[in-house]
Amino acid sequence: MNSQSSTLETPLSQKKIMIKVENLTKQFGKFEALKGIDISVKQGSIYGLIGPNGAGKTTLIKHLVGSYRQNGGQVLIDGKPIYDNSEILKRVAYISDDLYYNTTDTVKKIAQFYRRIYPFFSERRYEALKGMFEIDENHLIRKMSKGMKKQVAFWLAISSMPDIMILDEPVDGLDPVTRRRVWSLIVQDVAERGTTVLISSHNLRELEDVCDYVGIIYGGKILIEKDLDELKTDIHKIQTSFEREVECIIPENCRILFESKLGSVRNYIIKGEKESILNWLNQFEPRFVDMLPLTLEEVFIYEIGGEGYEIKEIIL
Repeated sequence: MNSQSSTLETPLSQKKIMIKVENLTKQFGKFEALKGIDISVKQGSIYGLIGPNGAGKTTLIKHLVGSYRQNGGQVLIDGKPIYDNSEILKRVAYISDDLYYNTTDTVKKIAQFYRRIYPFFSERRYEALKGMFEIDENHLIRKMSKGMKKQVAFWLAISSMPDIMILDEPVDGLDPVTRRRVWSLIVQDVAERGTTVLISSHNLRELEDVCDYVGIIYGGKILIEKDLDELKTDIHKIQTSFEREVECIIPENCRILFESKLGSVRNYIIKGEKESILNWLNQFEPRFVDMLPLTLEEVFIYEIGGEGYEIKEIIL
């Protein structure tokens, strides 16, 4: 029986680690692309890997799918090294940002290859998705648009019934309706089959809707790795107004990441405990205090603000 048959009712916090990267380093000549990366992805979860261009996202992903051999550390899939491990690779589906197919490849031809590689390839799924994507399986893939190529990649990957999906900018080039269909298929597999998914994307709005965990990578290092909801609990967007001038002396365990003033209204982005921040504000007897939710994009910007990025004002 496929390893995916494990009980899905197990709480996420108690599930095993399916992807484990420890102290991963990678050099290309004198350039150090990855500098001691550590990440953990639990079974049946969706992990969002975010970072600016050149941060190391694709290099990390190439290690997760066994394309690169690390210089140091280890990369484990279900507790086993991924590099040069054909048995583990049969359980991993990978969709890259830059898809490549031979000039004579058709969907039907590639599907035959997938049937040989993936032991749990589902003919039933393949036929069902054929009707969903409405792509001629005899058509040459090289003549398709980028969006159609991405649909083919999802069609084949999902039909392969993988335990793990590694996705690099997976919905780039897809129209809004198809994007929604693809996300729905991914989330359905996570919920019903316990599929583990790691997604690298610049579309933080979409990641926010589907991810359980987020890892922020910058300069070849993981700056932060947290549950998505927890990530937002210690960064606060605040609007307030005071009758008198206030001293910007906040508690030691808090830090102002951004502040601006528009008329009598002050806008803050503050990192720290909510209670400590409110106690600090209330001592100045404010006219009002509004704590507003942050988007994942705002969290990302302010988390890496001290790592070489110029913080620009976000309209509050």
